[in-house]
Amino acid sequence: MEQYDAILIPGGGVREGGALPSWVRLRLDRAIGARHDGFIVALSAATPHRPPPIDGNGFPIYESVAAARYLMEAGVPPDRILTETQSYDTIGNAFFSRIIHVDPRGMRRLLVITSDFHLARTEAVFRWMYSLEPKAFEYEVHFECVRDPSMPADHLKAREEKERRSLESFLKMKDAIGNMPECHRWIFTEHHAYNAARRGFGSGIMDAETLRSY
Repeated sequence: MEQYDAILIPGGGVREGGALPSWVRLRLDRAIGARHDGFIVALSAATPHRPPPIDGNGFPIYESVAAARYLMEAGVPPDRILTETQSYDTIGNAFFSRIIHVDPRGMRRLLVITSDFHLARTEAVFRWMYSLEPKAFEYEVHFECVRDPSMPADHLKAREEKERRSLESFLKMKDAIGNMPECHRWIFTEHHAYNAARRGFGSGIMDAETLRSY
């Protein structure tokens, strides 16, 4: 595999006790097998669609921290693993990956690994986020996807439909935001997962099959 400054793994859910769904483990396994000397960056705090699991001390188990533990148990050195615990969706994954890790560390060549059902929206969001000015660097962003043959067909179908709707919504929104200051304003004053006044956690209507894919 080609060398990258970092492999970015979008969030995909975490279960009780910090167990990761099979489709998330497959993303991480692809990164582990990449023969890669750069960082592996696990993204996401949680999802706004369900409460996070709680550890034995009463603290939330962040998706990216659970992913980091999985990576370490597989033998990835801790100093090659970075976590991001601020984001709650794919737009947040892209935004916070850029401002927290990629820009400060001078990462230019990136690989994003996600699931096949999530790829189209992930690529659209990350390419948009990493194109916004002002840019610290000229980023080179690549994408790979993994397929989970064990994912129940009804779960996959529900998630594919949800991804289609979310991608359509994103494409209608993105052209109104032309740079990073505008993106920052939108995220923290309008986005339902990040604005101070009306956080929309748990307020969205989602069918049970789709919810199982988070």
